[in-house]
Amino acid sequence: HLIDRHPDNAIDYNNRGLIYFQSGQLLKALADYDKAIQLNPQLASAYNNRANYYAASGSLNMALADYDRALDLNPSHVRAWINRGITWRDLGQYAQAIEDLEIAALFGQLQGNIFAEKGRTYHLWGDWNLAIADYHRALAQLPLDGDSGEQANARLRSLVEIWLQQLLNP
Repeated sequence: HLIDRHPDNAIDYNNRGLIYFQSGQLLKALADYDKAIQLNPQLASAYNNRANYYAASGSLNMALADYDRALDLNPSHVRAWINRGITWRDLGQYAQAIEDLEIAALFGQLQGNIFAEKGRTYHLWGDWNLAIADYHRALAQLPLDGDSGEQANARLRSLVEIWLQQLLNP
């Protein structure tokens, strides 16, 4: 309804794209992200969201380009730093991944997510001591099931517990 009322509002297209993405309608999501960027080429969150689409589709270099653009537009976009770090990790560029995740941590937001992703990066890189330490830090930051009502954090917490058990009980 918002897009019908305000067809030139880039934020509305970006938000609808996010809903499409989360519901598995990836091509509709991409179309909305593209439209948002067309309407407002300065909207960092649209680049971040489109980069997430590219990363999920396996187009990691295109994802990196959009994360770079999001960070050029908004250097304090914590999710873009985290997401770019994950993409570097997926490319096997572990040092670059850790660097991006450490920059994300400087903003003091999403600490549980950052520790979880740093732990996973160290885990895959083979530095199990640092992985275990960051997994424990993540678990201290992420709420227990039912504490916050946020499913994404509960899922991430469950993943961290699984990853930690993989290291402690191979």
